[in-house]
Amino acid sequence: MTLKLDTLEIINDDVTNNKYGYYPNNRPLDILLDYGILLLDKPSGPTSHELVAWTKRILGITKAGHSGTLDPGTTGLLPIGLGDATKALSILLFGPKEYYAVARIHQEKDIHQIDNLLKVFTGEIYQRPPQRSSVRRATRVRRIYELQRLGSADNIILLRVLCEAGTYIRKLIYDIGEVLGTGATMFELRRTRVSVFSEAADKLVRLHDLVDAIETYKETKGEQRIRSIVKPIELALEGVVSVAVKDSAVDALCHGAQVAIPGIVAIDKNLKKGSLVGIYTLKGEIIALGEANMNSEEIKQNDKGIAFNIKRLIMKPDTYPRCWKTSKKLE
Repeated sequence: MTLKLDTLEIINDDVTNNKYGYYPNNRPLDILLDYGILLLDKPSGPTSHELVAWTKRILGITKAGHSGTLDPGTTGLLPIGLGDATKALSILLFGPKEYYAVARIHQEKDIHQIDNLLKVFTGEIYQRPPQRSSVRRATRVRRIYELQRLGSADNIILLRVLCEAGTYIRKLIYDIGEVLGTGATMFELRRTRVSVFSEAADKLVRLHDLVDAIETYKETKGEQRIRSIVKPIELALEGVVSVAVKDSAVDALCHGAQVAIPGIVAIDKNLKKGSLVGIYTLKGEIIALGEANMNSEEIKQNDKGIAFNIKRLIMKPDTYPRCWKTSKKLE
């Protein structure tokens, strides 16, 4: 799981109240379905919104959302957050995305010229979203980390693109065709990576796999198949700087308190002021995303003060028992 106390620096050994909550992999099924993520293998045809709606219906839940819309004809990895896990999906926008695209060059062109042009389109590029997009059509800078031609036949080329979130691959190929002077059209696209998740490393799930898992559970009460499909949302936060707090501080944070030094048990040694941090319980449950007001040395050298400001609360209030009083200053 994302939080491993043995990799953090312990600054407060008061962990005696570590008796509440659940380790993310051991959550009861109903709680897992409120803090889980599904790595769906989107088929060609339905919209991303339709797939989310079908997922809610299959699982019998009221809240779900996806990260990174895919066009109806595009296939591949579509992360779907379940319940309150949707609040953490924005973290996936900080990581790269990988696509495989099949495109047609409208006129025959020397393949070496195409390869050389792909190098020009690697790095920072200017891109204006297409007319059919859900964002304002303003010119933006996007980064192309890797752009490779994997194969070609006649005027058809297969491209692999590793890029910043928010890059339009269809528009990228259109622009490549414009610079070539021949024109180019993308006619097939598959997404294979979203931040820390990838088709190569993670098993993607089809909708009928989800249906089979639910039907198996209804018939046998066996949870194994569902648990092999629905993963804890904490996996999406891999690589984010971590901090662990006392059990007695959790509910105060869920009711709007900021993270004060007395409530901290352990911090990441690489913590820097201004860093995005994941704030966890001692069992590794994500409470919130926050911003560091201090670096690790400043936190260790002080015994009071607000170390982190909450930016996105994920855990529900009253998940942990209330251990604070409104008439006193929260620690």
